[in-house]
Amino acid sequence: MGYYIDLEKIAVDEYRAKLESAYLPPGRMILKDKPGERFGYFKTLGIKNVKELLQLLKNKDKFAELQKVDFLSGEYLKILLRELNSTRPKPNQIADFAGISKDIVVKLESIGITNTVKLYDRITTYDKRQNLALSTGIKDSDILELTGLTDLSRIKWVGATFARMLYDLGIDSAQKASKSDPVDLHFRINKLNKTNSIFKGHIGLNDIKIFVNAAKEIPFDIEY
Repeated sequence: MGYYIDLEKIAVDEYRAKLESAYLPPGRMILKDKPGERFGYFKTLGIKNVKELLQLLKNKDKFAELQKVDFLSGEYLKILLRELNSTRPKPNQIADFAGISKDIVVKLESIGITNTVKLYDRITTYDKRQNLALSTGIKDSDILELTGLTDLSRIKWVGATFARMLYDLGIDSAQKASKSDPVDLHFRINKLNKTNSIFKGHIGLNDIKIFVNAAKEIPFDIEY
């Protein structure tokens, strides 16, 4: 159980297959080029899982050596590193969630909880949420709301604003997000966005498909 996906449990071949079938933003489509050859080479280096691959690419000296390989390019490696880093999204600050009062933010900060990573271990079960409510004086309903927002924040590319939009649409957990129909969610998200002028422009269907698929990768460890 943990806030992030356990990258050590994802084999290199499994990750390659995910990239081959994934909906990717236009700027990351290069990841679909020569996947067998490229990931096959990583395996010859002894790389067995995604955690090891991420460690390899984060090593500046090894990264420089990899760029010398004919079928690996600096551009490809940089984008692959970005994609790998996105599996461990930056936590959202509790204060950035619309609808969460300053009083709640202050109460959580008083016990060292400022973001969703720090909150996660305190809200994974009913008993833990009850203890948090008792120790802070925060209402159970507010703790449950924060639980949903935290769960959604574990999905890559989900910032505080998008998490709030999803929550307000009734998608209050990563598991519910994973079961969403992309077309229906695309329609509802854009309707909400247009009504409340939250984001500029239109949220694309492909972006919603990427989001739903990303939600399927999250371990559903929180007990509701």
